[in-house]
Amino acid sequence: MIEIVDLNHVALAVSDVARSIQFYEDIVCLKQKPRPAFDFEGAWFALGETRELHLLEGLTTELHEHPRGDHFAMEVADFEACQRHLEAKSATIVNINLRPDGARQIFIEDPDGHVLEFCVMPPKN
Repeated sequence: MIEIVDLNHVALAVSDVARSIQFYEDIVCLKQKPRPAFDFEGAWFALGETRELHLLEGLTTELHEHPRGDHFAMEVADFEACQRHLEAKSATIVNINLRPDGARQIFIEDPDGHVLEFCVMPPKN
């Protein structure tokens, strides 16, 4: 039996590490973390208190992701502020959606076409 404790990290292959670092710092507002001295390029970012995003060099094929397919989601404190920031930074917004349960979602693409979701969950009853 496997007992999952928590999600540790999400890893994405990217075609240009420096370009992706700039995107995830400037557009997504993630803070870079120290990374072990691997024998390949990459970068690590904090995703909240305990989770991480790992960027890995090596993407060589074009991506065709879609909000209903491969993506990862980050919960934000203020949906409107997030939307204003993304629009001001000219982020590639793929979709803005209201889920049937009341969650609000904004989907964007990173420079390689990875889809990221920013969401605010519905109020708990």
